[in-house]
Amino acid sequence: MTLKKTLLWVLVLSSIIIACKKVPLTGRRQLNLISDSEINSMSFKEYNSFIKSNRVIRNSPDAEMVKRVGENISKAVAQILNEKKQGDMLKDFKWEFNLIESKEVNAWCMPGGKVVVYTGILPITMDEEGLAVVMGHEVAHAIARHGSERMSQGIMQQLGGVALAVALSSKPAETQQLFLAAYGVGSTVGVMLPFSRSHESEADQLGLSFMAAAGYNPAVAVDFWQRMSKKSGGQKPDEFLSTHPSDANRIADIKKHLPAAMKYYKKKN
Repeated sequence: MTLKKTLLWVLVLSSIIIACKKVPLTGRRQLNLISDSEINSMSFKEYNSFIKSNRVIRNSPDAEMVKRVGENISKAVAQILNEKKQGDMLKDFKWEFNLIESKEVNAWCMPGGKVVVYTGILPITMDEEGLAVVMGHEVAHAIARHGSERMSQGIMQQLGGVALAVALSSKPAETQQLFLAAYGVGSTVGVMLPFSRSHESEADQLGLSFMAAAGYNPAVAVDFWQRMSKKSGGQKPDEFLSTHPSDANRIADIKKHLPAAMKYYKKKN
């Protein structure tokens, strides 16, 4: 190996070590090559573009429910993070909660607190507590920076580990596609990057605590995921199901996390 290549690998490995961060609340180490300011700037731009090109439902009972649940969960997130001395990570969040007219069974939360729920998932959530399961879970993915972690992995694999600013200037289309896929906006790019098992378990764990601290009974999560499992019916899953695997092991994990979440629920009620 030449000296030039050796130095290049040293720089790459050094960047990876520096980019390793800890997930808020759980403490798991993760690779994150993207700063919060960079990802939030890209998030707000893509979110605004998505909202302009889709039908947003306003002033309906369902839309009001989405906003109500979102506001309750966002307050709970701030409360929990502040208790853990990690509230600073929310300083650049600009929460928004919108309901989109679509038959897709889907929901997502972009960095900076941009949350979208599709009408197609409402028959499965059934009520406000069921919706809190979904929104708590999606907000948890954002708080744990799972999308940034997946996008960082994509940059390493597809774009050679370059900085986001360089990727945007040299390969803007590829970088945009990575972003949208990483954050679950599947209808835009036609493909989504599946969450890993650790991401899903982490989002379930944190999401249960977030919804419980917001005053929603976390035990309803078991019923919700059972309904989602039945929805797939052995056929090709919807976008949401394809990136959020629902199985007996997952439900068992949720039951394992319930006692900790119930402490928040009892404290709230």
